[in-house]
Amino acid sequence: MLKAFINIWRIPELRTKLLFTIFALMLYRLGFAIPLPGIDQASLSAAAEQASKSGGAGLAEYMSLFSGGTLSQSSIFGLGIMPYISAAIIFQLLGTVHPGLRKLQEEGAAGYQKIQEYTRYTTVFLCLIQAIMMLNHFSAQPADGANSIVYPELHGTIIFWLSGVVGLSAGTIFLMWLGEQVDRYGIGNGVSLIITGGILARMPWAISQIAADFSMSGEKTYGISTAVMLVIVFVVVVAGAVIITQGQRRIPIQQAKHNRGRRVFGGQKTFLPLRVNHGGVMPIIFASSLMMFPGVITKWFDSTYPNTFWNTVNGWFDPTSLTYIIIYIMMIFFFSFFWTTVQFNPEKVSKQLRDSGSFVPGLRPGPRTADYLENVMGRITYAGAGFLALIAIVPTIVMTITGIPYAVSAFLGGTGLLITVSVMLDFVQRIEAGLLMRNYDGFLGDGNKIRS
Repeated sequence: MLKAFINIWRIPELRTKLLFTIFALMLYRLGFAIPLPGIDQASLSAAAEQASKSGGAGLAEYMSLFSGGTLSQSSIFGLGIMPYISAAIIFQLLGTVHPGLRKLQEEGAAGYQKIQEYTRYTTVFLCLIQAIMMLNHFSAQPADGANSIVYPELHGTIIFWLSGVVGLSAGTIFLMWLGEQVDRYGIGNGVSLIITGGILARMPWAISQIAADFSMSGEKTYGISTAVMLVIVFVVVVAGAVIITQGQRRIPIQQAKHNRGRRVFGGQKTFLPLRVNHGGVMPIIFASSLMMFPGVITKWFDSTYPNTFWNTVNGWFDPTSLTYIIIYIMMIFFFSFFWTTVQFNPEKVSKQLRDSGSFVPGLRPGPRTADYLENVMGRITYAGAGFLALIAIVPTIVMTITGIPYAVSAFLGGTGLLITVSVMLDFVQRIEAGLLMRNYDGFLGDGNKIRS
């Protein structure tokens, strides 16, 4: 493995891409040192600590997991990359029902560029809405209070609102641009790497939260049993994420024999690999981002128009509530099947097999093969979606049993860990492919043996 790391720096193209990716992630983290104008960071930190101890941090902690920040700070990257992902989800959904967008998707690269343009405009619109809601949440505290989050001299002024909305929107737009640059000049999926960078940046904070209240003798909140449980959950989730990400159902493919003169060609046996979790990490990211949006809306209505109705509705979208968990699981299943449907077309694969002179043994090429592939893909997608749903509720189970804050349980086991493992596996595989293409040994051994 050490030799593989050395080989990375011997390839100029791979070295340049890796350095660009690292620089982009460092630039992303640097943005969290730029605070929003008018926000008292000390008061925000105190309010966050109080909310965390009282268990009322639910949605904000969950959002901070994906934005890369914490409850104790407010920066220009406070909205994270989620508005862009939400906009991408909207156009993915519209593409299945809107004829114009479906036609653009079929046009290839030109249509993709046009859809990306629409996605960017929608991202700006979502940024404006979410920025206003976030600033309204900060302004909910009285201006003359001791723990006022907004400085009294700027509370309610047009300067505060204008600078805050512009700052938050510009931060997300910059992250959107940065992710696209990583896709073009770096290694891996830029948006996924930005989310992963934000999650990993919270590792010291999550560990310190446990260590601060940990005692071997049991005198403090967390004892040895809590630590053992967290380690077990961590190992099980990592192992399960690796297995489900790499798991495949191999469909046997037989090539038809054909004669050319006196020579016989074809007749070889191959496999068509169908991934168990074909959607990868995207279904859980899509479900998480969409579940955040109604929570932000109900939170705003609950704080602006306080009454029993909005308080009840807001409770439904708290990440620890049973209603939220049920809707969240349903969304994960929906996006697993939806993403598989978008990415995998059985009819197209069947036609490609038929045109290349290949077939599935025992099935006629054409509709029979397409129906078989669709049924197999549906079954394995159901299993993959069930695993994702199980992972999604792990943080709530861990929090209920151990009593640790939701933000810590969400990092040590569950969505954040699954995203990190899946994205890093994809990242390592891309580096591995770059090494093998240039006849270097990869992380798994001799590249020549793998190719043969």
